[in-house]
Amino acid sequence: NPRIVKFWWDVDRAATTCVRDRVSAETHGIRFFYQSGMMFIVLPSGRRLVYVKPKMGVNRYGSESVTYEGVGEQKKWLRLESYGPKFVENIVQGTARDILCYAMQTLKNCSIVAHVHDEIIIEADRRMSLSAVCEQMGRTPPWAKGLKLRADGYECEFYQKD
Repeated sequence: NPRIVKFWWDVDRAATTCVRDRVSAETHGIRFFYQSGMMFIVLPSGRRLVYVKPKMGVNRYGSESVTYEGVGEQKKWLRLESYGPKFVENIVQGTARDILCYAMQTLKNCSIVAHVHDEIIIEADRRMSLSAVCEQMGRTPPWAKGLKLRADGYECEFYQKD
């Protein structure tokens, strides 16, 4: 999809501008800023992703890219490289987590016993309305106006995948 590819590279350009010039940058409502040796990405919810000691470096393909310090596969701190699609993946996953947390807050009067990825598991009286729970879980957060959400659910005696 050309729009997705454009988004990837718009995010890449904003992150690069932020790190190279140490100035704020914004694209598609996502804000990037540099402060105290870190780059922050402000998600639609207002929560921030942080990248420690970012700087411009050369990636494994010989191109310039944003690098930062993080924990690698061997569970040791090292310099990691990134680029637009990787930042977008972090933005999408962070936003999905924020949507799930918002849903959990709307269901705070239910007995939430666990959550798994995009699922909330509740223990409930048999008389509780499944459709009411789904309606509450599918509410759009105020910070995501225009986002269409829908939640599906099912009832069972013990946790199982649908």
